[in-house]
Amino acid sequence: MIVTPEIARSVSEISQEIRRQVGLLIDRNGYINNVIIGNDHSIEIPFLERVRTAETRLRGLRLFHTHLKDEPLNQEDLTDLVLLRLDYITACVVENGLPKHFYSAHVNPDPDAEDMWEILPKEFPGKMKTGILSEIQEIEDAVQQYRSNVKKAVRENRAFLVGVYLPARRKKRPPEKSMAELKELARTADVTVVDTFIQNKNEMNASTVLGRGKLNEIMLKAIQKDVELLIFDLELTPAQAKKISDLSDIKVIDRTQLILDIFARNATSRDGKLQVELAQMKYLKGRLSELDDNMSRLTGGIGGRGPGETKFEVGKRKVEDRINRLENELKTLKQRRELNRKQRNRQEIPVVGIVGYTNAGKSTLLNALTNSSVISEDKLFATLDPTTRRIRFPEEREIIISDTVGFIHDLPPELSNAFKATLEELEDSDLLIHLVDLSNEDYTEQINAVEKILTELDLHKIKRLTVFNKMDAAEKEIAEAVCKKEICVSASEKANLDRLLDIIEDEIWGSDHQLDLASSTVL
Repeated sequence: MIVTPEIARSVSEISQEIRRQVGLLIDRNGYINNVIIGNDHSIEIPFLERVRTAETRLRGLRLFHTHLKDEPLNQEDLTDLVLLRLDYITACVVENGLPKHFYSAHVNPDPDAEDMWEILPKEFPGKMKTGILSEIQEIEDAVQQYRSNVKKAVRENRAFLVGVYLPARRKKRPPEKSMAELKELARTADVTVVDTFIQNKNEMNASTVLGRGKLNEIMLKAIQKDVELLIFDLELTPAQAKKISDLSDIKVIDRTQLILDIFARNATSRDGKLQVELAQMKYLKGRLSELDDNMSRLTGGIGGRGPGETKFEVGKRKVEDRINRLENELKTLKQRRELNRKQRNRQEIPVVGIVGYTNAGKSTLLNALTNSSVISEDKLFATLDPTTRRIRFPEEREIIISDTVGFIHDLPPELSNAFKATLEELEDSDLLIHLVDLSNEDYTEQINAVEKILTELDLHKIKRLTVFNKMDAAEKEIAEAVCKKEICVSASEKANLDRLLDIIEDEIWGSDHQLDLASSTVL
């Protein structure tokens, strides 16, 4: 049975006497693991070790507790049932110190059901059913079967995307567009997006970002859909990330961490790897936390008494040392790049840089113009390391054309600072090609974002040519309207590239039919 009649009477009597709810956590062998004393309307379950909490198993504990009022299981009871993966939860209504009747519920093994729990009919003392252990085993088997099917379909990295938008951010950019970009970032990182949650708020919760009710809703759905990751479309503070993770028992990352992970995957050169590691270390530095005074390093002798250097201080010092070493290595690589640039300047070879929003097709254009095989994929930040190639023109003239890391809205400061060294290559450019993805409905916003970053990097003074790519994939009406006024190409289909090369040649060496660049950079 859920609980023996003797235990139910004893607990009811005690609960009536002290006017508080009393709870018992009972394992499958019938032993009482915890006795919980609450107040007159609720109990607080203590922290439970993560034993038997593998994704295919229930916890192996059932909760029996008293209700001083004649009321069924409430929302808090049912939420605890699901979040803690309890075998069963039962509320015993107490009347005159005796059990009056029982309300029980268990997890619903059907993942497509509207409710994540199944509430059972009311039971009365003396009529409690037996066979509870076999019923629990059947529920666990059904849960295990569903989890196995999910794992066969999608092995790992199932995530919910969560966006919280204040008025100022909503005015700057619609939440739907920001969430769509986060979804693309997740796809690039090989994350399976199960669902998205958008909450428009006037004031952000300081500790959990979301309201507690919304967070509970997300956590319940995360368990139901076998989600192991929450990705937030903003930069979380260390305290917020820890609080949400503690409450949900799910891994929590923010937009910055997701971009850092993508950069770490795609960095191939020594320079790129160092820059990514530097950005990660600077991000990590502010997220180290004091774990425990017991982890202090004790020292002895005069002047050395006391707790000594704590684990937190040791970790922080190691991170700072690593940051200093990385910055020194990057300075050395920067000097080498400067020597290469001076060599090119002595040879008077013009330099053309390709800039643009991530996934605008910069690497594809470089491949098409130079017959190269630089990695190009339909993903954000597929190309991270700068690449240079030469193009030879008639009359023994040639240029160096370079592809750089793509830009994005609200590029995290750690990444922006780390990659300034790479983007310094653009300072010596004679011409910048601002490549725009015409097939993206938000291409105007992307143009503005790139222009803003170029201004921040003090590159807006360099002569610039705006080129619209993917004209074959854009809507016909939009493509026709834009291409009447602007330069349009299709890098993947190698369409209109001859005209682009002619314009580049005219811009660098001059021509009687000089292009009006001022008008070409404005829609």
